[in-house]
Amino acid sequence: MLFNSSVFVLFFLIVFLLYWFVTNKNLKAQNILLLISSYIFYGWWDWRFLSLIIFSSILDYYVSILIENETNQKKRKAFLLISMFSNLGLLGFFKYFNFFTSSFAQAMSTIGWEVDTVTLNIILPVGISFYTFQTMSYTIDVYRKEINASKDIIAFFTYVSFFPQLVAGPIERASNLLPQVERKRVFNEKWFNQGVLQVSVGFFRKMVIADNLGVYVDTVYANPDYYNSSTLLIATLFYAFQIYFDFSGYSDIAIGSAKMLGFKFNRNFNLPYFSKSVTEFWRRWHMSLSFWLRDYLYISLGGNRKGIKIMYRNLMLTMLLGGLWHGSSWNFVIWGGIHGTVLCLEKFTFEKLQIKNLGVFGMIYTFIIVLIAWVFFRATDFESSIFIIKELFSFNYGMPFIGDINVLFNAISMLIIGIGIDIYLFKSNHTLEDIGGFIKKPILIVSVSVLVMLIILFYSTTNNFIYFQF
Repeated sequence: MLFNSSVFVLFFLIVFLLYWFVTNKNLKAQNILLLISSYIFYGWWDWRFLSLIIFSSILDYYVSILIENETNQKKRKAFLLISMFSNLGLLGFFKYFNFFTSSFAQAMSTIGWEVDTVTLNIILPVGISFYTFQTMSYTIDVYRKEINASKDIIAFFTYVSFFPQLVAGPIERASNLLPQVERKRVFNEKWFNQGVLQVSVGFFRKMVIADNLGVYVDTVYANPDYYNSSTLLIATLFYAFQIYFDFSGYSDIAIGSAKMLGFKFNRNFNLPYFSKSVTEFWRRWHMSLSFWLRDYLYISLGGNRKGIKIMYRNLMLTMLLGGLWHGSSWNFVIWGGIHGTVLCLEKFTFEKLQIKNLGVFGMIYTFIIVLIAWVFFRATDFESSIFIIKELFSFNYGMPFIGDINVLFNAISMLIIGIGIDIYLFKSNHTLEDIGGFIKKPILIVSVSVLVMLIILFYSTTNNFIYFQF
């Protein structure tokens, strides 16, 4: 089920009414409603893959209890490894089987050994990367004795499958979300107002800004060799904002929907294109994934505790694996490698030169690095990526491809509004949640009404969220 569909609006309205007006006096009934609703939400796409979520939930629920009750460290570690290998095994099979077999065959062909590979027509379950990381973090936290294992199976299953963040995050830690699932929730008008505003902005960011930009981007990136440097530059700039407004829009809808149901998620985006370094960019972009990679991969590899060389190795491995997490393509690995290389260089030079802030120059240089890396993220294959990079630096600039002037005008106009909102948030140091909490109800109603009108007038097409593919 897509957020940006009339089906979801009706679905959420029904869940909301049942949640607050029918099951509101019984916590277990509320959680059962959320669990069933979440399974319906996910099963709407393909009910067969519900078995994967249920398997992961059962596995980590019981394994974590075994870990908590076990005093022998070797057995505790064995239980943890069972969880990790099982979850990563499922993720690896569905997401990377064909990628690794084809890559192996290509590598062997370079030395003259032709290998017959077995490739399967494997459908990637939506959201498997997100809920796998979420359940793994829970088990690891129990192993590290940072949280207690849940004894409420309904609450735990609800935590794993909670529909606002099920298919594309944010990746919520058990330490934040699970206690909220386990305790009684009461309707909060301020939270409701905050949620309504954030959901409305999220729909605007996705359906009006991102989808209109995507029409131009998809046209150009489908056949990049047809276009000159000017067109490729515009398409790449548009993609940088498309993916930001697409994914931050999804996060807004997820966070806002959850808040309307009485749950507070952690922030997932913090105006990343205002970052003054790539290091800062990763503290602002897809924050739930960034912090997950830091806490469960980088630190587990040794972090910065084993010397400078090992620290750089750990940082690079983290970003390479973070790139691979996004998809089974060498382009994603290269994208992660670009960010990893720049992060290592920044760490070295900033510490050596004692640089803390590069100011406006830092914003410009960071955006350029991020923009170049986005080419590999968006292009359909490695050859297309290299062609586009070469064209961008060949300075073969002339009149760009315009396409449908109405689509282009709508995209640019709405992009200006979207950037204007972000500039206001940056300068005022407010979040959407802050604004939703302190503006008066008449202004809130007008603001939401204007956003809804813009969505109705300017949305171009209903596309999947970009991060659904990960």
